[in-house]
Amino acid sequence: MFGVGVNRGTSIVEVLVGVAMFSLVVSSAAGLFISALKVQRNSLASQEILDQTSFAFEYMSRALRVARKEISAPGCLSKDGLNYELTRAGAGIKFINYQGLCEEFFLEGNMLKEKRADYSSALPITSSRLSVAEFNVSVSGEDEADDIQPLVVLLLKAGGLKIQTSVSQRNLDM
Repeated sequence: MFGVGVNRGTSIVEVLVGVAMFSLVVSSAAGLFISALKVQRNSLASQEILDQTSFAFEYMSRALRVARKEISAPGCLSKDGLNYELTRAGAGIKFINYQGLCEEFFLEGNMLKEKRADYSSALPITSSRLSVAEFNVSVSGEDEADDIQPLVVLLLKAGGLKIQTSVSQRNLDM
């Protein structure tokens, strides 16, 4: 009388095998999901670093490009005939901006800052979320005798990235 159509149920071994297979599939899917979230988080963090450094470089480049030469009676720079002057042991640069005001970009703590003659204090260029590890400035062609247009090189290290740009003055150095 035992035959076809008799429902015997499932054994404990079959249930355990089913649960194990289900757990394996779910844990694999969860692992992939977590990995994708980590990749996205790292990508967004890198994008924020690039956005902030791009803004800072663009902002500083525009100001440096239209800097004026110190012609007479040094008030901003240490002597006549300078377009730029390095400050803070190469971690800053001072110049006369297009409005004729003394301006300086520099690294203070972990933030890039700007100090202008018409500001009461230095203002940040980068946000507190970006930790700038290093900021170096070099200037070539500053000597009038060399007949070379002044060139400013900005180097920034932040968030594991090292970014560099070069800026020359818009007006010829005559």
